[in-house]
Amino acid sequence: MGKSNKLGFWVLTALVVGNMVGSGIFMLPRSLSEAASPAGVISAWLLTGFGVLMTALVFGNLAIRKPNLNGGPQIYAKELFKSGSQASTLSGFMSTWGYWIGNLAGNVAMITTFAGYLSTFFPILTSDAKWFTIGSFTLKVGNGLTFIVCSILLWGTHTIIMRGMESAGKLNFLATAAKVAGFILFIVVGLFAFQKSNILPFMATRMDDAGNAIGIMSQVNSAAVNTLWAFIGVESAVVFASRARKQADVKRATILGLFIALGIYIGISTLVMGMLDQNTLIHSEKPLIDAIDSVLGPIAGKVLAGIGLISLFGSTIGWLMLSAEVPYQAAKQGLFLPAFRKENKKGLPSFSMIVSNGLGQLFIFSTVSKSISGAFDFVIVIATLSYLVPYFISSVYQLKLVITGETYRGDKSRITDGIIALLSTIYSIWVIIAGTADIKTFTFGMLLLASGILFYGPLLKKKESAKPISNAA
Repeated sequence: MGKSNKLGFWVLTALVVGNMVGSGIFMLPRSLSEAASPAGVISAWLLTGFGVLMTALVFGNLAIRKPNLNGGPQIYAKELFKSGSQASTLSGFMSTWGYWIGNLAGNVAMITTFAGYLSTFFPILTSDAKWFTIGSFTLKVGNGLTFIVCSILLWGTHTIIMRGMESAGKLNFLATAAKVAGFILFIVVGLFAFQKSNILPFMATRMDDAGNAIGIMSQVNSAAVNTLWAFIGVESAVVFASRARKQADVKRATILGLFIALGIYIGISTLVMGMLDQNTLIHSEKPLIDAIDSVLGPIAGKVLAGIGLISLFGSTIGWLMLSAEVPYQAAKQGLFLPAFRKENKKGLPSFSMIVSNGLGQLFIFSTVSKSISGAFDFVIVIATLSYLVPYFISSVYQLKLVITGETYRGDKSRITDGIIALLSTIYSIWVIIAGTADIKTFTFGMLLLASGILFYGPLLKKKESAKPISNAA
C-alpha cells in the first residue's frame, strides 16, 4: 500500500469524530424528545456514554493486542471459533454482513439529513406539491428533488474518495474541524438562551401509539437505542487500523474522538431542549436551526445550516470510506465474497465502493415516499441494531483473551481489561434487548441479517474449491 493511503493520528481522530458527530447531532434532539422526557434523555446519554466508553476501550485494546485482525469489530467473530472451521467462517461472514448493512443504512441517514439542511436554502425540497402520478403512486416535488440531491451527493463523494484515500481523509479532517468550531459557538449561544421552563416537566410520562403510558425506565430504554446511534462510528479508527501510520494511534484516536463527540452531543442535545419547547422540538425537521432561529433570527439559522452542510459532507466522506473498507478487509481474510478484494491502481477497494454505494442508492429510495425525518427514524433503528452484534462480539472476544490469558503473559492489566469487557458485554446485551422490544423492528432487522445467508453459499464454494489448489502448492 502506498504512503498516500496511510492515515496519521489527527486524520484518524477526525474520522472518529466526523463519523460519530454526523447526522445524529442534527436530528437526534427531535427523536429523543419524542421518545423520552428530559430526565429520560439525559439518563440515556449518561448510560450510553459510559457503555460506549467501555466498548471504545475494548476496541483500542484489541487493536494493540491483535494488530493482525484488521477491518473492524466484526472481524473478531471468526476468532471465537477454531481457525479455519465452518463456524469461524460463518460467524465472521454474518457479523461482517450485519455491520455492512448497518453502514449502508447509516449512509442514508447521513445523506438524507444533508438534504434536510439544504432545504434551509432551498425550501422547495420540502414542497408537498404533486410532481406526477403513476397509478396509485404520487410523487411530491420535495421528495423527488430530495432523491436527486441525495444521489448527487452519494456519487460525487464516491468520485472524491476514488481519487485517493489520504486526500479524502484530509478533506474530512477540514470538515470536522469546521463543524467542531461551529458546535462550540452553538453551545456558547445555547448557554445564554437556555430557558428552564422548556424542560419542564423534567420527568413526565410519554404515551405510545395505543395510548398507554410509558414510564421513565421504558423511556430510557427507548432513548438508549437512539443515543447509541450518536456513537456509531467510534470504531472508525479500528476499521482503518491497517492504513494507520502507527498502531498506537488507533487506540489514542478512538478515545480522544469519543470524548470530543460525547462533549458535543451532551452539550448540544441538552441545550436544544432548553431553547425550544418540547412540542416544537418534537415536530421539527431541523431542530438545531429552529433553535438558533428562535434566539438570533433566520440569518444565524442559515449560518448554522451552512456549517451543518460542511459537517455532513465530511461525515459522508468518512462513512462511504468505512462502508467500502469493511467488506474489503473481510474479503482479504476469507470472510466475504472474493470479488470484494479487488483494488484499483491506488490500492483502493474499487469493487467494494461501487457495490456499497450502489446498494446505498437503493436505500435512498426511502426518501421518495417518506419525509426526511421519517426516513431518518426508519434507518437509524435498523442500522443501530446491525452494529450491536459486532460490538457484542468484540466484547466477548476480549473476555476470551482475558480468560485464556492469550497476549497477556503476566500483564497486570488483565483484571482491569476483564472488568471493562464484562461491562461492555452487559451494555451491548441491554441495548439489543431494548432495541428489539418492538416486534416490527425486530422482524425487519432479523430479515436483513438473515438475507446474508443467500450470499454465504457462494463464499463457501469458493473456499472449498480453493482447498485442492492450496494443498497442491
